[in-house]
Amino acid sequence: MPVPGVSLGCDYNPEQWSPDVWREDVALMQQAGVGLVAVNIFGWSNLEPSPGKHHFDDLDEVLDLLHAGGIRVNLGTGTSSPPPWLSARHPEILPVAIDGTTRFPGGRQAWCPSSPVFRERALDLVERVAQRYGNHPALALWHVSNELGCHNALCYCENSAVAFRTWLRDRYQSIEALNDAWGTSFWSQRYGDWDEIQTPRLALSLRNPGQLVDFQRFSSDELLGHYRAETAILRRNSSAPVTTNFMVTAHIRNLDYWSWAPEMDIVANDHYLDHRLGNPTAELSFAADLTRGLAGGRPWMLMEQAAGAVNWQPHNLAKAPGEMIRNSLTHVARGADSVCFFQWRASAQGAEKFHSALLPHAGTDTTAWREVLRLSETLQRIGEVAGTAVVSDVALLFSWESWWSSEGEARPSQAVTYLGQVHAAHRALRELGVTVDVVSPDADLSGYRLVVVPGLYMVGDAAAERITEYTRDGGHLLVTYFSGIVDERDRVRLGGYPGAFREVLGVLSEEFAPMPPGDEVRLSNGATATLWTERLRLAGAASVASGPDGTPAITRNEHGDGTAWYVATELDPRGMRDLVRNVITAAGVKAVGPETDGSVEVIRRTGEGRSYLFVINHGTTPVVCPVAGYDLVTAEHITTVVGGGIAVIREEKA
Repeated sequence: MPVPGVSLGCDYNPEQWSPDVWREDVALMQQAGVGLVAVNIFGWSNLEPSPGKHHFDDLDEVLDLLHAGGIRVNLGTGTSSPPPWLSARHPEILPVAIDGTTRFPGGRQAWCPSSPVFRERALDLVERVAQRYGNHPALALWHVSNELGCHNALCYCENSAVAFRTWLRDRYQSIEALNDAWGTSFWSQRYGDWDEIQTPRLALSLRNPGQLVDFQRFSSDELLGHYRAETAILRRNSSAPVTTNFMVTAHIRNLDYWSWAPEMDIVANDHYLDHRLGNPTAELSFAADLTRGLAGGRPWMLMEQAAGAVNWQPHNLAKAPGEMIRNSLTHVARGADSVCFFQWRASAQGAEKFHSALLPHAGTDTTAWREVLRLSETLQRIGEVAGTAVVSDVALLFSWESWWSSEGEARPSQAVTYLGQVHAAHRALRELGVTVDVVSPDADLSGYRLVVVPGLYMVGDAAAERITEYTRDGGHLLVTYFSGIVDERDRVRLGGYPGAFREVLGVLSEEFAPMPPGDEVRLSNGATATLWTERLRLAGAASVASGPDGTPAITRNEHGDGTAWYVATELDPRGMRDLVRNVITAAGVKAVGPETDGSVEVIRRTGEGRSYLFVINHGTTPVVCPVAGYDLVTAEHITTVVGGGIAVIREEKA
């Protein structure tokens, strides 16, 4: 980590304020214990106010002030949004939306990832920033661009079409191979030349699903190429680590971060509570586990979160007293060694002027500021936790490609969503007190007692065989419906569903039978099922629960030395939790915390002879600690955690 211990950090936008405010800010940052500050995130128009005319004096002064205050810098390359002069002189850099219309300046990220003009001008700026600050004593970390692809991941312009064709040629080598991969014999779509291929803009009918998923892959790779180009310049001019902020969250899906993560010196994520979800705290926990998976189990950074309300949801809810600290500690419990916020000082102008900040509009005589000071004190007290790791016996497989492909335009039920299945499985494990590693379908599974595969619609042969082999060798497997259906070309695996997993699960489904939203059936074990059923028959497995007509809905199969469970319907939360309880018992998985309704989280971090238990009580009822030990937060021994409270217990050796 760029700052020792469990650090507190923030985004800082000094260009919004006068120099006298900068000095006040540094003093207040010192008071708040801020150790890492991200600057120059949106600095391009200040650094280069006109073409080729550069002005670094202000950024020089800000970095020197921060260094004098003992604060390290997470330095942005400044390329996240182009200045107005660039799009005015080169409108061809502007992105084109799926309907073929151009998106204009006035917001942020108004650039096409495939634009050679944008790339050239951006890299010129990066070179100048890297040369000037590559050895600055305040520099702790490089921050490439910002939230790459948040708004502009999918561009449908002619520059993108040219780059897409190049990407396709590299992938398929021949036009015949592309036609085979996309199934272009359907609807007379066969291509005779690469130049006939366009970006998949809106059409009068359903579009080719193979083209759609390849365009998602291309778009992720195109932005990754931009990251690599900036990074190459930074590494040539500086020895500081390099990263960018991922957006592992429920409402953004356009980048396949499994391919991005190996390029990061430190994995960093931005996460904001989304109150449009039924349980935003549960989604926070899942996102933190997935970020830890991207980091390969190593400590990672929470690059951004909100101190209070955000400004971009229909209803921007303020956080209750103590909620910001509980949320922050949830990230730390699940592997973060740095907790940062957007932003330091709440903006007085601009699109995010009503977004919360560490220093609110009302100033320091506020509850919000006192919460910041309390969080800072807490992070300082638990600093010895830094460097430890979270260890789990359970892996949950997650795939951006399955997310893209399973939610295509033509599918059995628009009511079924990929994240719906993923979150349901993770929520059940979380409520049972089980810690989960969220990993790629290509990950090594041999060290896990249980592997959970929710809605893995698209899976390649190698990954499918690895999952089957894991089970055959004695592992326990839980698969949910709409899994194993297609290969990586989005081609249906013929012979009956669930395709790639028929053998290991010991079942064969002849037909999907989705239910309309609102309908439900009662299973033989008392659980309620909605959204999905199948014309399923046993092919070696045993029925665990069946529908009213006797059709199996939950099955169990002994495969080699292992056991594979299949859920062929959407279980209600209690039914899913009851099933998962049986599965983890059979697999020998030991819960870290007690079984709750999700209001209490208990996570263990260990390393080098140290062990710490995080107990986070999101509810109102006191909870008995699973172990007695020294609480780093209160500096005393603790046996219970009050409602809304937290504890970080240094576990005592027997």
